[in-house]
Amino acid sequence: MCLKGLLRGIEKESLRVTADGDLSKKGHPNALGSPLTHPAITTDFSESQLELITGVNSSATACLNELEDVHRFVHAQLKDELLWPSSMPCIVGSSADIPIGQYGTSNIGKTKNIYRRGLGLRYGRLMQTISGIHYNFSIPEHLWQALNIADQSLRTRAYFDLIRNFRRWSWLLIYLFGASPAVCRSFTRDLSHNLEDLDQGSQYLPYATSLRMGPLGYQSNAQNNLHISYNSLSEYTSSMLNALTQNHPAYEQAGTIKNGEYQQLNTSVLQIENEFYGTIRPKRTTRSGERPVNALLERGVEYVEVRCLDLNPFLPLGLDETQINFIDTFLLLCLLTTSTPDSVDEVERITKNQAATVARGRDTTTTLIDDGGQRRSLQAWGSEILEACTTITELLDQTIPDQRYTQSLKIAQSRLLNPELTPSAQVLAAMRSEQIPFFRFSMSQAIKHKSDFARQPLTPPQSVRFDKTVEDSWAAQKAIESADNVDLDTFLSAYLALPEPPAAPEHPS
Repeated sequence: MCLKGLLRGIEKESLRVTADGDLSKKGHPNALGSPLTHPAITTDFSESQLELITGVNSSATACLNELEDVHRFVHAQLKDELLWPSSMPCIVGSSADIPIGQYGTSNIGKTKNIYRRGLGLRYGRLMQTISGIHYNFSIPEHLWQALNIADQSLRTRAYFDLIRNFRRWSWLLIYLFGASPAVCRSFTRDLSHNLEDLDQGSQYLPYATSLRMGPLGYQSNAQNNLHISYNSLSEYTSSMLNALTQNHPAYEQAGTIKNGEYQQLNTSVLQIENEFYGTIRPKRTTRSGERPVNALLERGVEYVEVRCLDLNPFLPLGLDETQINFIDTFLLLCLLTTSTPDSVDEVERITKNQAATVARGRDTTTTLIDDGGQRRSLQAWGSEILEACTTITELLDQTIPDQRYTQSLKIAQSRLLNPELTPSAQVLAAMRSEQIPFFRFSMSQAIKHKSDFARQPLTPPQSVRFDKTVEDSWAAQKAIESADNVDLDTFLSAYLALPEPPAAPEHPS
């Protein structure tokens, strides 16, 4: 089986901060282009939260090179600002001071802003400043052919097989790559939590891996009672449509419009599909104005989006090729391993395993509940999963030099056996050895990264190309605004329209 040419893309979030480490209150810099239409530079929740995006790449090296060029351009435009290198945020001040993303005067631009207003209303703006990396992964055509899966419906089914296995084992990625064991006190000052004091400026859990993926991160009481099934496209879309149409009492009480302004898109449990928090999503490229659920129903799954990855503050890009190589191996294991149907009971088990890994993953006595319902040590189960990756890394190593996939697996195995080698442990070790709080540690890394990029600026032709893309993006935004021919209410009515749920559920193989 030839595993050459796996397809991947990266979306990396980072906060813009001042030279003093405060969240930037400035709008999205004009020199970075329109956040509505620029293909590589946009914003996530906040005007101050950049999202840097690569295209689809058939090699990890090319993908990282593209992301690195985007970083070089961004840093050159930011002047006296820095990119915060950690997933947990800088000093953000009060929630009201966090600026919500602006996307111009078009109907779609206003819709994106209203959606973010709704997120702030429902979960608080502070939670939305947490940043991470989204890793998009898809199977190339020749591999589908080798697997004798030519039909799109069968490929969609295979992607859902991958997703179910990923959800069962994603705790391993949180352990291996979690890099947020501590937070700044400014983040927790108004929150209920069980963190311990690390120093005068920081709080933490001694064995934590990724606080971003725990109760302080992207969690939602309103979503806790949702059961989104990943057994098939029809079950997934049916359960998603239920969440998109089921009103939530607290959101109904808040209302959609207040003092003549939209506060949220609607009062459903989910305003739109992207509001659902999960470690992985099935995805299909959408057309202009198209809802993700409609795209999936019409054309099936095109790729998956991995959403449980922290920014590694030691790395200028937040991740490196070794991490990408392991993630590719892991995703192929999820694809090629028999995948049983999910259930409400299993989702509860998955949730408990994630919580244990987040809070106590580096404690060698931590136990999880495996796929057979048996309690066993994190290390033992993790070793079994990593051993199952061996054959895949050997096949992947035939596609690139230097046995890079095998090396990435060895690094994962060493981290599993020695928790002190994990990024989360290294963050704490650096803070202790330098005797600095989380804030100062992150600031130090931010300054270092900016300096590193400044030493290797873009070439003149690259700069010209980026400047042209910025110019084109502003022209594209203006064209969208000029083309609007209905009012916002009419636009929203059409945009938020949903299809009928699929009539007959499929069954996974």
